Amino acid sequence: MAATDAAKGKPVVVVDDVHVIYKVFGTGKKARGAQGQLAKKTRMREVHAVKGVSFVVYEGETVGIVGSNGSGKSSLMRAIAGLFPVTKGAVYTFAKPTMLGVGAALLPNLSGEKNIMLGGLAIGYGKKEITAATESIINFSGLKDFIDLPMRTYSQGMSARLRFSIAASKKHDILIIDEALAVGDRQFRMKAEEKIRQMRQEAGT
Repeated sequence: MAATDAAKGKPVVVVDDVHVIYKVFGTGKKARGAQGQLAKKTRMREVHAVKGVSFVVYEGETVGIVGSNGSGKSSLMRAIAGLFPVTKGAVYTFAKPTMLGVGAALLPNLSGEKNIMLGGLAIGYGKKEITAATESIINFSGLKDFIDLPMRTYSQGMSARLRFSIAASKKHDILIIDEALAVGDRQFRMKAEEKIRQMRQEAGT
């Protein structure tokens, strides 16, 4: 975990001994049943995704969470954003965190434009606000010629660009970024990187 050297202001995110544990069904060993047939037993497993993480983020700081694949980075960020329940410990924030990623769930049978409305309402826009922001979101995404088509016709890169453009259109007090740069082609990634730098300057944390 790495942090900027910004002068410490008030604490805005406090992560206190956070654990996140998932319960999932796993396939166990094969066993022979009463009829002599082999069958796989299913059993409940616990996955300890986050183990006792604690830190404090101060106003104006930028903190990076570093780790290998499967180490619990996304689970921790989702817990801080309030998207996953914390099994043990606690997360305290002075404002509602917003998680900027490319995995937001939009509806494939709706057009891109209607999904802008849906996604905007999901991240806290009012109806009038997202209506006013729609044109700039479409322009940023570069999908003007496709915005009336259902999202099921979009490529993976096009879908990711629209999701990013929706999420990046709003100012946030506490901004959490997870895989937000895995969007579209090289030209759009450069555009997204510049947008994230701008958002980091505007966001409190």
